[in-house]
Amino acid sequence: MSKYKAISYTRLSYINEKDNESNSISNQKMLIRDFVKKHSDIEIVSEKVDDGYTGVLFDRPAFQEMMEDIRAEKVNCIIVKDLSRFGRDYIQTGKYLRQILPSLGVRFIAINDNIDTLKENCTGLDVSLKTIINDAYSQDISKKIRSVLEQKRKEGLYVASFTPYGYQKSEENKNQLVIDEQAAIIVKDIFKMKLDGMSAARIADTLNEKGILSPVMYKKQNGYAYAKGGYITENNAKWSATTILRILKNEIYTGTMVQGKKRHTITN
Repeated sequence: MSKYKAISYTRLSYINEKDNESNSISNQKMLIRDFVKKHSDIEIVSEKVDDGYTGVLFDRPAFQEMMEDIRAEKVNCIIVKDLSRFGRDYIQTGKYLRQILPSLGVRFIAINDNIDTLKENCTGLDVSLKTIINDAYSQDISKKIRSVLEQKRKEGLYVASFTPYGYQKSEENKNQLVIDEQAAIIVKDIFKMKLDGMSAARIADTLNEKGILSPVMYKKQNGYAYAKGGYITENNAKWSATTILRILKNEIYTGTMVQGKKRHTITN
C-alpha cells in the first residue's frame, strides 16, 4: 500500500518556455509518472497545472489549490520535474522548502535536481545554490524579454497578450491586429450613442437590455483569450459605465496604437 499520496505539480511560463518542448506540461507529467512507476511507496492522487504563470510569484491558482489539499491532509507529497517548476524566487522558495512544507509533514521531490526530503532535508548548500541560480536566471530573462518587446513596439507591432474589444490578432501574424467585424459593430454603436448625448451608464444599460454580451463574456463565449481574475470572469458579467468609458477613451479605436505606458517585470 502506498505510503505517500502525491500531487504532480507542473508549471509553464507564459513567455519564453512555450517553445521549449522539454519543459512542456505533457513532458513534465510524463517524467513524473515514470518516476512514480519506479517507487511503489508513492501514489499520484492529483495533478495540478499552472500553464502560463511565472515561477517568481506564488499566487498561482493550481499552486494555491495544491496547498489547500495539503492543509486538508488529502496529500502528503509534492513531485515536480525540477526546483524551478516549483518556484524561482529565492526567498519564497526557501521558505516553503525549509519551513512551510516540513511543518506540514510534506515530502518534496524535484526529480531532475535529485532533491528528495525523505533522504535529505532542504537546508543544504546545493539546494540554496539552485534557488539562487533560478532567481538570477529569472531576472536575466526579464531584462532580455523587455528589450525584445521594446523593439517590437518601435516597429509598430502589437505585443500585448490580449486584444482590445473589437479586434483580434491576425492568424498570419500574431503581432498584427485585425478588426473583429462582429464586435466592431457594437463598438461603432457605442460611439454613436455617445455622440447622441447618452451617458456611459445609459449606454451600458442599453447594451445590457438588448442582451449584448460584455467584452469579457463575448471573448469567453467565442474562445478568445481574455484577462482572468476578479469580477470580470463571473458568468453573468455585464456592461458597466467603466467598460464603456474604457472603450471611449482608448486611442486604438482612432487607429492609434499606444503601448508600453506601464512597465512590469516579466518573469519566468
